[in-house]
Amino acid sequence: MGKYDRLGEFLRSQKTREVPMTFAEIERVIGGKLPPNSPQYPAWWSNNPTNNVMTKVWLAAGFRTEQVDTRARKVVFRRTEQRPSETLPQRTRKSGRHPLFGALKGMVRIPPGVDLTEPADPDWGKVYE
Repeated sequence: MGKYDRLGEFLRSQKTREVPMTFAEIERVIGGKLPPNSPQYPAWWSNNPTNNVMTKVWLAAGFRTEQVDTRARKVVFRRTEQRPSETLPQRTRKSGRHPLFGALKGMVRIPPGVDLTEPADPDWGKVYE
């Protein structure tokens, strides 16, 4: 169990759409201190999943941060419509193909009688003769 997993469990257990919390309440839930610089920098509270480990926890729980107030030391977690794991397609590697293989299938129509191997301008090579 990671340091911030308790926050994810706490957020998942909430029934409301918004969960306002102070930084002190978050520290009580996780059972430890937040990193020393986190309360000072609003960017630490961004919803970028590559930002930090705790960001991944609240996103996986189906929440986003809003109304971050570093001076008052509080933040609002707002429930998203779906959890990120529910919106991403499940990767299946049974066929050995990339998950996006065939994503554009049916997007291009080639009319009957068109030869795709025929040069578009048969005389273009004569420019260099």
